[in-house]
This record gives sequence, structure tokens and C-alpha cells, in this order.
Amino acid sequence: MDPLRTLWETFFDWDSMREALPEMLTVGLPNTLILAVSAALLGSVLGMLLAVAGISRTRWLRWPARVYTDVFRGLPAAATILLIGVGLAPLGMQVWGPNPYPLGILALSLIAAAYIGEIFRSGIQSVEATQLEGARALGFSWAEAMRVVIIPQGVRRVLPAWVNQLIALIKDSSLVYFLGLVASQRELFRIGQDYAATTGNESALLLAGLFYLALTVPLTHVVNAIDARLRHGRPAARPTDEIDDADPALPGAAGGSGR
Repeated sequence: MDPLRTLWETFFDWDSMREALPEMLTVGLPNTLILAVSAALLGSVLGMLLAVAGISRTRWLRWPARVYTDVFRGLPAAATILLIGVGLAPLGMQVWGPNPYPLGILALSLIAAAYIGEIFRSGIQSVEATQLEGARALGFSWAEAMRVVIIPQGVRRVLPAWVNQLIALIKDSSLVYFLGLVASQRELFRIGQDYAATTGNESALLLAGLFYLALTVPLTHVVNAIDARLRHGRPAARPTDEIDDADPALPGAAGGSGR
């Protein structure tokens, strides 16, 4: 059979896509967003703690933060999800019952924290030392200066990198299917997989991929816009008198109406 025709029939069966679309919209998309956003928020909190510990002068805070970061950045995401989701499953059964979502979110958060912590640490350390010295001269304690002056500036500088990590979390959320999801808990990739296994056609998986693109491509442009704003700043408004002088249509402008 013609390879192009095989490819088209395998991945571009519009009937299969139409069949999977409603469930992806009502079940897969909300679950994917719940996993990614929850993990991003929890990972950001843990990441900030890691960042502060990583720049601490106390060895007992700095070294554990570095070891944590090295371990969770070095392990494959699938291995971490299985380690947390399967290893802590008995504890999860006692706390919230047979629901793998909390453990899946926890695993994704631990992974994200290792990356976000390094992002925040680099942002904090990029703030000029004179900022901290100036805050201390005004009477702020070290903790107050970090909280009010240094950390907000550092986080603002690394917002594009943080959004990039959110994009990675959206894609990594597809790995939670390893933990075994019931029908109402399936995310986009799992729904596509189930339809592909049922119909013998991979078009539903392609549709899931299109959903991921619809989520990540706009975020990529958001990253670019934030990065451009941070690098170049907001365009300065032109003074009113300069506008008047430059516009001959305005009264009193150079080159305006004359007799």
C-alpha cells in the first residue's frame, strides 16, 4: 500500500477524531489543566523554598537543597511518577482512597520544584547586591529585604523561564496515566490512547497532540511577549508638545496653516 495513504488513513481519520472530541473537551482537557496548574502552583511554592535554601549561608539548608535538585532533575519523569505513585499508594489509600490524582500531582510538583527552584535561584542571584545593601541601610532585616525587595525583582526577571516550565508540566501530565486512571480521571493522552486501542486507528492520539499544541503554542508567545517587555520595557510616551510640533494638522504646529 502507498505509504502516504497508510499514513493518512492511520492518523487523519476525521470520523475517529469526531468520536473522541467530546470526551477530550469535557474530560481530558479539564483533567490535564488540573494536573498541570496544580503541580505548577505547588511546585512554585516548593521551588521558592529550595531557592532560598540554595542561597543560604547555612550549610544544613544549602546542601539538602542541592542534593534534592540534582536527584529530581536527574531522574526521568516517568520514574519519579512511578516511585511516588506506586511507592506511596498504600499511604494514599488511607488518606484519600483509590484516587491516583493527588499522588500524580505530588510527583509532578516534586519534579517541577527542582527546576523552578533553580529558575528562582538564578533570578534572585541576578539582582544587584546594592539592592540588598540599600534595603538593609533603610532598616530592613535580611529576611524583610529578601521578601520585599530582592525576591519580587528576581521572580519578575525569570517569569519567561517559569512559563516555559508550565509548558513542560502540561506535556508531562500525560505520564500520570502510568498510575491507572478511571474513566472520569483520564487526561488528553490517555483518552487518545484508549480510542486508538478501541478503534485500531491512531487519529485520536493526533487529536490529543493538537490539544497540547493549542495549550502550549499560545503560552510560548506569552513567554516571548513577557521576555520582550522585560528586556526593552514599555515604550515611553512622547511628550504632548513634541506630538503637537510633529503633527501639522494640529493648531500651532510647524508647517500648519498659514497665510
